[in-house]
Amino acid sequence: MIAGTGVGAWAQKSRQQLEREKRQNQEKMKEIQGILKETSSQKNVSVGQLRALNQQITTQKKQIDLLSDDLKLLDVELRNLEKARRELANDLSKLKKEYGQMIYEASKRNAYLNQLIFLFSSSTFNQFVLRYKYLKQYTDARQQQVKQMEEVQRQLVAKRERITAKQKQQQTVLATRVGEAQKLEGLKAKQDEVVNELSQKESQLRAELTASRRAANQLEANIRRLVEREMRERAERERREREARERAERERLAREKAERERAAKAGEEPVIVETAPVEKAPSSGGMTDEEVALASSFMASQARLPWPVKGFVSDHFGRKAHPVLKGVTVDNLGIDIQTSAGESVRAVYDGVVLDVTDVPGMNNVVAIQHGDYMTIYAKMQNVSVKTGQKVKARETIGSVATDGEGTSELQFQIWKNTTRLNPEQWLLRR
Repeated sequence: MIAGTGVGAWAQKSRQQLEREKRQNQEKMKEIQGILKETSSQKNVSVGQLRALNQQITTQKKQIDLLSDDLKLLDVELRNLEKARRELANDLSKLKKEYGQMIYEASKRNAYLNQLIFLFSSSTFNQFVLRYKYLKQYTDARQQQVKQMEEVQRQLVAKRERITAKQKQQQTVLATRVGEAQKLEGLKAKQDEVVNELSQKESQLRAELTASRRAANQLEANIRRLVEREMRERAERERREREARERAERERLAREKAERERAAKAGEEPVIVETAPVEKAPSSGGMTDEEVALASSFMASQARLPWPVKGFVSDHFGRKAHPVLKGVTVDNLGIDIQTSAGESVRAVYDGVVLDVTDVPGMNNVVAIQHGDYMTIYAKMQNVSVKTGQKVKARETIGSVATDGEGTSELQFQIWKNTTRLNPEQWLLRR
């Protein structure tokens, strides 16, 4: 009876998706506010505080966009409800008109008396039964008409109530959006204030940048040494396996040759034990079967790896402009994830701890091997694993460190042999 149910189903689905996105963004905003509060507790402003502010502004803008989407969706829902209300009102008008016509026709037949005359004037019993059934059907039709009108009236009242509720919801969302926009302006003002203060500390920022680059270079050198050591060991393993296969093949051929020579001297048929030639195994780069399987499953997990720590990406992979120093670029071998003080750090995938070391400026560093892939966790306060230990995905390996400016940040990298990869393309999207 009611048109537009397809549109209503679409709106309901969009409503569920929108509410989920709003809830997720609000949780993210709350998390970032906690991180920002920690970095802002220090007397001096810092780049970490600026990055947290930038991220909060981003999520605040998204929240405003989601509220704008909410208003648009409410407008669509109101139009659909109003359309359904009008259709119900039309249906009710038609039902009343039909019922009125039915009552009018009945009144012309003088109702009950006419019905009795109609029944008892039957010439046969069969005709009496047929007339009785007709009258019953007519009465039932009138009763059904009344029920239909009552149901449509109920639906109409319900639609009016929903329209009123949606209008109130629309007013609430609009007021919330205005409030969030005011918060955004406050955040932008704070952002300008922090940038101005940081700009006055250029010499200090350049010194921090130099120290950061030195630490990053040393970390990269350590990683490359680890990778090159592993590659040498795999190459050596592969060489030994190849030599073993070649030796086994030479021995097989030598046995066959010796048997033929013996048989020829004795005038006998040679007794050759049928053995297949030693086949050349497909190259695994010197990795064991377990390492090959682990590398394959790790590669298949791209864009599905869990985050190593809660928080947000404060510095992205690759080269980009410095957030304060004009004309200065910075290069990140991985990503920095800003989080809360003491937050647990977890392995993103099954693997073997390849190395645990301390790098000045990077604190404790853990390298976990996943076949020919490797994940790096730096800027850790403490470590709860040791070299050679097998770890599972989501297993805690330590906790994040907090620097002197109150910024708690994990440096996370992914390598495949000597190639560094963008971790954001491997982690679950948030």
